[in-house]
Amino acid sequence: MKKLRVGILFGGRSGEHEVSLLSAASVFNAIDKDKFEVVPIGITKEGHWLTAADAERLLQGKPVEHEERHLRAGDPEATPGAALLAKGEAVIVPPEPKSAGAMAPFHTDAGSASLTRRAADRAINVDVIFPVLHGTFGEDGTIQGLLELADIPYVGAGVLGSAAGMDKDIMKSLFRAAGLPIVKHVTILRGEWESEPKKSEKRVEKALKYPVFVKPANLGSSVGISKAHNSKELGPAIYEAAKFDRKIVIEQGVGGKKQKAREIECSVLGNDRPEASVPGEIVPGKEFYDYTAKYLDEGSELIIPAKLTKSETKKVQQLAVGAFQAVDCSGLARVDFLMEPKTRKIYVNEINTMPGFTAISMYPKLWAASGLKYSDLIERLIQLGLERHEEKMKNQYSR
Repeated sequence: MKKLRVGILFGGRSGEHEVSLLSAASVFNAIDKDKFEVVPIGITKEGHWLTAADAERLLQGKPVEHEERHLRAGDPEATPGAALLAKGEAVIVPPEPKSAGAMAPFHTDAGSASLTRRAADRAINVDVIFPVLHGTFGEDGTIQGLLELADIPYVGAGVLGSAAGMDKDIMKSLFRAAGLPIVKHVTILRGEWESEPKKSEKRVEKALKYPVFVKPANLGSSVGISKAHNSKELGPAIYEAAKFDRKIVIEQGVGGKKQKAREIECSVLGNDRPEASVPGEIVPGKEFYDYTAKYLDEGSELIIPAKLTKSETKKVQQLAVGAFQAVDCSGLARVDFLMEPKTRKIYVNEINTMPGFTAISMYPKLWAASGLKYSDLIERLIQLGLERHEEKMKNQYSR
């Protein structure tokens, strides 16, 4: 049987570039090579695309000068490659189609009236893309739109689910419309903050109580997020978040000034009939689980399964599936929760449509604890991507 050609797309222009390489290296190492032919496809921080030979060389971790501090998560041997990719070396463009006839986007199957797309006809000759891209330009619907236009099946959420899942302001609106419990929050625009900072601060303080968390609306891996304990810290926190996005979301801290919220996470897998994993809990080594705590510093503790009652576990799983469906997600997502330490009330915090995917990341670890090992999870996600594309092909686009 012919192997399925899987393009692993990684890197990208986001602030989570290095995390993407770690995730891609783990997928590349764990995918069943007896079933799949793997084609690495890299994107530099400048947006240049690397084809298979160069992309694979980068993932193999060739040594480079002035190597930056290693990320702790995933395969550390991938990090030198990440540094090389970040420099934009050995950049080449995607290959040209093999023949002039390959420029035609569709061909008619002789045995069917439907239009189908041959992998061999594509400039990048793959059957399905696994976009292991995190954050901006990878998890926000942009690469998904490109793949939709190219008519290439891909793993994960579509354009709408990806875009809605990335924008924390829109995400919370959809959660609220679906009746999901969320914390109080205020959204301000960077232009508002720059023109009338005092007015913006007063608006936040009128609606929320300290401490508050200040976040860029469109970013991941806790980049640009700060905790403001008082009015003196609010302004600098908004200034930091405004570096990364035009919308800033300020959330009221769960637990108040004296206690910290419990951070619960749950993985979701599926398309129209999604399922939830066992929940896990993160005990941050710092005051909250920011980028440094996730990837650089030791000390954060992952508890799998989370220490919850049976009813709390069931509720988390139900809310995770509800959040997945609220943003019209597909394939995979990790849903993050905050639990009030005293009342044990559970709030849906956010959804991540392409969560960290190293072998030791929370998403695959939760599925491993639920009985689905890493390599099988990768295979299932590829199947879900193909199923979603097959379902889309049933659509009629003209009368």
